[in-house]
Amino acid sequence: MMSFVPFIDEATTLARSLCDICLAAAFIGCVLMLFESGFVLGFGARGRAAGGTQPPVTVLKPLHGAEPELTGRLAAFCQQDYEGPIQVLCGAREMNAPAANAVRTMQREHPDWPIELHVDPRRYGSNRKVSNLINMFPHVRHDTLILSDSDIVVDQTYLRDIAALLAQPRAGAVTTLYHGIAGEGLWARMSALAINTNFLPQAITALALKAAKPCFGATIALRRSMLEKIGGFGQFADELADDYAIGMAVRSAGYDVVIAPFLVGHVCFETSLRQFIRHQIRVGRTVKTIDPIGYAGTILTHPLPLALIGMLSGSAAAALLAVAALASRIALCRCVERRFGLKREKYWLVPLQDILAFAVYVASYFGATVHWRGAEYRVATDGTLIEDDPRRP
Repeated sequence: MMSFVPFIDEATTLARSLCDICLAAAFIGCVLMLFESGFVLGFGARGRAAGGTQPPVTVLKPLHGAEPELTGRLAAFCQQDYEGPIQVLCGAREMNAPAANAVRTMQREHPDWPIELHVDPRRYGSNRKVSNLINMFPHVRHDTLILSDSDIVVDQTYLRDIAALLAQPRAGAVTTLYHGIAGEGLWARMSALAINTNFLPQAITALALKAAKPCFGATIALRRSMLEKIGGFGQFADELADDYAIGMAVRSAGYDVVIAPFLVGHVCFETSLRQFIRHQIRVGRTVKTIDPIGYAGTILTHPLPLALIGMLSGSAAAALLAVAALASRIALCRCVERRFGLKREKYWLVPLQDILAFAVYVASYFGATVHWRGAEYRVATDGTLIEDDPRRP
């Protein structure tokens, strides 16, 4: 019996040390969120680029599945305050896919709108979205291209603002950050909250500190000549983070990826805890693949769960730190809402989101599988996708 005493003492000491480390990290995290709040409030303070030429533009919209209110989002691209010709080119893999039927309905009801549909099931790699873009590309009519995911919401000046940014001398591409818009249900709201209180402040802070060089699928605007210079869409057919890879290719060619000083909206559709977790795991493993060191450092952005772990030490200060962590997260959430004019969130969801986000962060280190667009993939060490079921339809 006595032989176990030293082991128990060592385990107790180790547990207390772990709690102390968690409390220290939680304190740093609280301070970090105060800095994030300041960067959020200062984002885009210089305003949008001045209007200039408005060249003919093709908007590429790869479609997937049945998305609520898709027609409204597509309509916003057809009704832009823009003088140049617009082509809104939508791509689908199946003739009778719900998204394809929605586009046909729009074409019948609004024959004057510049919206087109191309259906092609061919695959060129593991990334189904990129395969869709490859199939759409021969039908592109204009030299200015804007890639935008089908869940993105824009205002009427979007094309004008993007075109002005792309006209800058060193601009090889333009991209936009995005805020979350909740669809129906609790898990859609949780997904939007994850964007607005985790992803968005972290991205803005990383940009302010010049610690990141992102490119987001919410918007990637570039010229046809630039796309050809970086090898076309086919170069990214197996990439998990195809948007990031496109941005890196543009920078490697000697050009800038301009970050727009405004946001677009990203609609969240998750209807279950399973869908929510799958999406968050994919996001986490994507970021981990792109920047493993930076991703490891984001543990500091989870001060509430860290403080709760630290409370196991029995320290009275740990409870106060947990309260401070929750208060700083809510303050950050409020700063995001104020800066971008977002609807006020139900703040009781914030601690639940924080705990789930930490659980996803930990889980992202155990395994390399992601679920995306109805398929399971393994993520290779170089960031490429390997489909678990290699059969092609």
